[in-house]
Amino acid sequence: MAEDERDAIDVIQEQWLRERPDLNGEAMAVIGRLGRLYALAGEQVESVFAAHGLQRGEFDVLAALRRSGTPHELNPSVLADTLMLSRAGMTGRLDRLEQAGLVRRIADANDRRAVRVALTDGGLKLIDVVVTEHFANETRMLSVLSDQDLEHLDRIARILLADLERHA
Repeated sequence: MAEDERDAIDVIQEQWLRERPDLNGEAMAVIGRLGRLYALAGEQVESVFAAHGLQRGEFDVLAALRRSGTPHELNPSVLADTLMLSRAGMTGRLDRLEQAGLVRRIADANDRRAVRVALTDGGLKLIDVVVTEHFANETRMLSVLSDQDLEHLDRIARILLADLERHA
């Protein structure tokens, strides 16, 4: 490996090799790089949301409603399950989004005791702008990879994710 390709993980791996040559540090190196990628990519992803006054969780709610299709509304429980949130966590997000005029709670036509959450016109316009920028940002972050590299990375990520989910 060329000197200019070395990173902080290489240094850590070499330190462990020196101190504990009996341990194989390859897995630690890969997991370390994945963690660093997650942190750096997360900052860049969240910067798009922040530029529009949103937090990641609020974006997630708006995006889930948008991709649900017309009429862009869901039951709060379904929304919470989709986003893997507690009901209380969902209520807080919905309160903030409703105060901002991005969603509204409406009576469920099939059950007068139930409520549905719907995007407002302003919420629909905002999420369309933000999701367009978000997709472009993620594409930009991965643009250093060839199409073949992207296919390999996606295949490997799927394999790892499926195995980790099986053991979770």
